[in-house]
Amino acid sequence: MKVICPHCLSINNVPKKDSYKKANCGNCKNSLLQNKIITADAGNIDKIIDNSDLPVIVDFWAPWCGPCKAFAPVFGAVSMEFPLKAIFVKVNTETEQFLGSRFKIRSIPTLAVFKGSKEVQRVSGAMDEQSFSSFVKSFI
Repeated sequence: MKVICPHCLSINNVPKKDSYKKANCGNCKNSLLQNKIITADAGNIDKIIDNSDLPVIVDFWAPWCGPCKAFAPVFGAVSMEFPLKAIFVKVNTETEQFLGSRFKIRSIPTLAVFKGSKEVQRVSGAMDEQSFSSFVKSFI
């Protein structure tokens, strides 16, 4: 399966398994099991969405948004639960207004899930950790 490295954004081919002991990026050699959140912008969002066989969970947010700030630690904690199961991406709609417009973001936080380069689900509003974890599991 194709996996985007969260460290250098290189595309890696990784055998599909239920669990992994080790998986490193072929380019930067960092572990693909460290599910670091990717900060996306207009220059890399398509590469991330189009080149991942894993579900891509995108959090559209802004720094002035109270619910976005409250949800950020939940997004970070849950992202660590799913190494090589999902890719977690954040888009700051304040600095990336074009992406907010392109993806028709009307309220924040908004979570969009992409599989096979297509948006398959969208939900607005912050979630607690258990709800967000269940939400992510439904796409794995």
